[in-house]
Amino acid sequence: MSETPPLAAQDPTFDGWEGLSWRERRARRLRRWIGALGVEFEHDSNKEAYRERIQLFIDVLRLLKPDRVPVLPLMGFYPARYGCVSPKEAMHDYEKLAAAQIAFYEQFQPDFQSQPVAPGTVFDRLGLEFVEWPGHGVSEHTPWQYVEAEYMKADEYDALIKDPSDYFRGTFLPRIGSAFAPLARLESFANMMEASTLPFNILPFADPSILEAVQRLADAAQETLRYLKATGAANVHAAARLGIPPLVAGMAKAPYDVLADTLRGTRGIATDRFHQPDKIIEAAERLTPLMVDWAVDQAAGTDAPVVMFALHKGADGFMSDAEFRKFYWPTLKAVMRGLINQGLVPLMSAEGSYDSRLEAIVDEEIPAESVIWLFDQTDMAAAKRALGGYACVAGNVPTSLLAGGSAEDAEGYVTRLLEQCAGDGGFMLMSGSVVDDAKPETLQAMIETGRTWKG
Repeated sequence: MSETPPLAAQDPTFDGWEGLSWRERRARRLRRWIGALGVEFEHDSNKEAYRERIQLFIDVLRLLKPDRVPVLPLMGFYPARYGCVSPKEAMHDYEKLAAAQIAFYEQFQPDFQSQPVAPGTVFDRLGLEFVEWPGHGVSEHTPWQYVEAEYMKADEYDALIKDPSDYFRGTFLPRIGSAFAPLARLESFANMMEASTLPFNILPFADPSILEAVQRLADAAQETLRYLKATGAANVHAAARLGIPPLVAGMAKAPYDVLADTLRGTRGIATDRFHQPDKIIEAAERLTPLMVDWAVDQAAGTDAPVVMFALHKGADGFMSDAEFRKFYWPTLKAVMRGLINQGLVPLMSAEGSYDSRLEAIVDEEIPAESVIWLFDQTDMAAAKRALGGYACVAGNVPTSLLAGGSAEDAEGYVTRLLEQCAGDGGFMLMSGSVVDDAKPETLQAMIETGRTWKG
């Protein structure tokens, strides 16, 4: 039985939201998603395909066995490569990127849309230094990547904890992007509370360097709008002409990963675990409600219900199980609970291996049928044993197989995976991580094997 109410009863508003349980809130979001309000389908068959795909997702989320397994390879630069668009072109020529996305959807017809690659010209405008992108730090044919460093110093935890927004505006952003550097000279906006002193508080805005910074940010924002207009057209095509719905409403991070990835880096956070462990915990707790608000704000711009987490520094090998339970899991769990309470569905992309984490993540504070765990290099049979009857499991076709294997290799791997994990439902076939390169015939074999498997 479908969790969603009859389509005739669709209500796209959030009236009475505060009085609803998390399940009722989720049902409201799912109803709005499946209703496809604003989508002008070219044919009734496209509309039906759109709804059928969403129902596949709802079924596996609820640990049911759907009519067939939903299939979604996570796409990075591959749609561009398939369309003969270089990584540099994909990040700078949005029309070419959109055309490549459309060609990819037409050929492979995954069950859900993928997010396009980031706009490199915006990175240019901002003068970003904590990433390298094609033609800027790496070859024109290399995907973009982060440059890890200690962008937050070891003695700055208290400043972050006191006021994260002020810290990011005045310290972090000026370190990672030249367009933000002048903003460090602005006073805290919290000082602008009295009419008699306000004229003096705003004096820094007369500084030519700050005026220039504001103009650079405005130019970057206009560039972002151009990117969204072009890539949005590809998503409209996928929905209206092919019946492929959006899935991901936004992203979130584990609070510990904000510290370990974005701010302190791997070396810095490892040192901090020994020298100032309490500060890590306090900072992660301070960031937790901000992560919830960030994801909820993103979801407000789309009907899709999924918030995707890219989990990094909690994987096997980065810390012991005891450290995972102390530093990583409590605040990550709190963010997940916050999103679930808002009717959203966390999709937890556990990059690397989570073999030693399976016991910890089956947690009574996270309700059953509320989350999807996407595994990369985790033992999938063990993951299914641990999470079966509790949470939907997804994964884990290797990107190495898609890039270097044959169609027969993909068919064999996917068939074995489905036999292990999909027989009783609650499984979504996905690539283990983002696909930047693949053989078309191998990727097609993955999708078709999943689509036709009956179990």
